[in-house]
Amino acid sequence: MDGVPGSGADVIRAQLPTLPDTPGVYRMLAADGSVLYVGKAKNLKRRVASYTRTDGLPNRTRRMVSLTRAMEFVTTHTEAEALLLEANLIRSLLPPFNILVKDDRSFSYIVIGKGHDFPRLMQHRGSAERRGTSGKGNRRDSDLFGPYASPHLVGMTIAALQRAFLLRSCDDGVFASRTRPCLQHQIKRCSAPCVGRVSEEEYADQVQGVRDVLSGRSAEVQAEFARHMLDSSDRLEYEDAARWRDRIRALTALQSRQDINLEDTLGDADVLALHREGGAACVQAFFFRSGRNQGTRAFFPRIDAEEEPGDILAAFAAQLYADTPPPALLLLSDPVESPDLLEEALSLSAGHRVAVECPKRGPKRRAVEHAQTNARDALGRRLAERSTQAILLEGVARVFGLPAAPRRIEIYDTSHIQGSFPVGAMVVAGPDGFQRNAYRRFYIRDPEAAGDDYAMLRETFTRRFHRSSDAGRDSGQWPDLVLIDGGLGQLNAVKDELAMLQITDIPLVAIAKGPDRNAGRERFFRPGQQPLSLAPNDPVLHFLQRLRDEAHRTAIDSHRARRMKAMSHTRIDGIPGIGPARKKALLHHFGSATAVAAAGLKDLEAAPGISEAIARKLYEHFHG
Repeated sequence: MDGVPGSGADVIRAQLPTLPDTPGVYRMLAADGSVLYVGKAKNLKRRVASYTRTDGLPNRTRRMVSLTRAMEFVTTHTEAEALLLEANLIRSLLPPFNILVKDDRSFSYIVIGKGHDFPRLMQHRGSAERRGTSGKGNRRDSDLFGPYASPHLVGMTIAALQRAFLLRSCDDGVFASRTRPCLQHQIKRCSAPCVGRVSEEEYADQVQGVRDVLSGRSAEVQAEFARHMLDSSDRLEYEDAARWRDRIRALTALQSRQDINLEDTLGDADVLALHREGGAACVQAFFFRSGRNQGTRAFFPRIDAEEEPGDILAAFAAQLYADTPPPALLLLSDPVESPDLLEEALSLSAGHRVAVECPKRGPKRRAVEHAQTNARDALGRRLAERSTQAILLEGVARVFGLPAAPRRIEIYDTSHIQGSFPVGAMVVAGPDGFQRNAYRRFYIRDPEAAGDDYAMLRETFTRRFHRSSDAGRDSGQWPDLVLIDGGLGQLNAVKDELAMLQITDIPLVAIAKGPDRNAGRERFFRPGQQPLSLAPNDPVLHFLQRLRDEAHRTAIDSHRARRMKAMSHTRIDGIPGIGPARKKALLHHFGSATAVAAAGLKDLEAAPGISEAIARKLYEHFHG
């Protein structure tokens, strides 16, 4: 990284002599090192040079150039590789001047484990690259089906598949320790392979049935079930026929939930439709696999008014499929500038051919138009909600005497239990509601601050604001109002800490519950002003309560997660040579970490998987 004094254009111009005429990715950095923008180029020198001619740039780009104080570059072999790298960097760095897919909800998948004689059926939520069979072992050793837009839909689908195919859903450790069938077997959702109620070959047929259904071959599977039911009925085995009937019903219920279908000839396809209005945008995504609808989701990317529809969709698709496997066909509502480049990049990421189309007629066009209708409706609802939110924010400005409605409110709270596992939490809200991808959690590091609410707040604010900069203000990462859950003491502690950081222009308000901590009688403290209260039925009061409660919930959840993580550690964690497998074997053999610590050398040697050398190391660790 090279920093050059002068204007942003001078900084960029100074990079040109050393830049190659090859594909790559560039990053524009602010004075504090934060990333302003990530871009890709087929020719790095030519693309970067375009920023030095500021007269022809849009206003937003011109402002970005003026803030640039350094640049970083990464060359790639092809432009497609540059596009993939750009998308990954945008998702991880969240640069303020890029088009961003603002959605903190992850997709859900159905996973069938591998590497086991009796594979497990389970749900996975998150990146497709971070799946596993039981939370341990080889994370890629499983079959993945999805994505599903709704985890609720995945839960219902798995429940129906369990009734139809009786696959286990238990953890491998639970499976290995069973001595009799569990409740899932009693309610006819598992064939109890853990106790030998089904053979490995029969279970493999059940697993294949699930794969067939999830791959779009439900009709063939249902026809086979019907044949089994009729055969059992002909043999007068009516109980067995009833079981096959129940499995057919479960399969039918699963199929009936796929209420919006494309023609089967389309196979796997995603539909991305864009609608813009009032300076905002919505991309409605429909996910189809084997011609069946697997859910829909509305995204509201952060865009610039001057962006072309095709550029928005191209950037959106690149970020969406950064950690989600793309289907064989991608249908777009607007043509992109370089469809071949997008196809090449997605195919490279997916490992199979991905086609990108903007259909003009036929069933594909009808699917796109249906998605566009949903995008328009979703954006209309969003704008209506923002209108209500805007009225509340204007009310906040009126109550606290702010010059304008705040676009970014940061709310702070702390949590601990008698000084243990202290945590500070920052919640962010604005015109679009809570911005959960901007939340921050601060594990208090100073041992003397633990248990001291004022000291915890001081550390939280120091770590939040110690790198303040003009770039942070201009990029929208600077609060227009700070709310603190507490009273006058908390307010003064924060004010003094910010003054030490030479920050005196942020409006501060502390919100304290009234007498007897009754909600509705809150008092608001501001520096140098008398406390004020709002009428119990004031909508602005309810809005501020909701902000305070979200910060309180986040702080408590963070504290609880930290405490539970510490509780999961045992006395044998961190001992060299004792990994997860040996730890599990020791706990199963001795029953607890305390029993392991008290065991003699011969007892340790008798534990499964523990050699004499490891046993001696354990014994010496606890006994010297």
